[in-house]
Amino acid sequence: MTAQLIKRLLTEALHPEKLEIIDNSAAHAGHAGNQGGGHYHVTIVSPLFEGKSLVQRHQLVYKALGDLMKQQIHALGINALTPSEETKGN
Repeated sequence: MTAQLIKRLLTEALHPEKLEIIDNSAAHAGHAGNQGGGHYHVTIVSPLFEGKSLVQRHQLVYKALGDLMKQQIHALGINALTPSEETKGN
């Protein structure tokens, strides 16, 4: 359910050409410090990342997810690429 919400929020805010969400929550359930939020990793390719630093790209992702970062998401790995960077990686 949270993965679907992550997908919707990131799609609406960042108009990605590619978006992959991996839910690793089951592997981390009950570990120290986890207050119930899930563990996710996103790979997002968006033209909106052009000319932005890695920190600025992550800030855009966090802004798009908003309050999810406070409750539903305990840990988030982000791979934020521009379309040209994604093409070079293939």
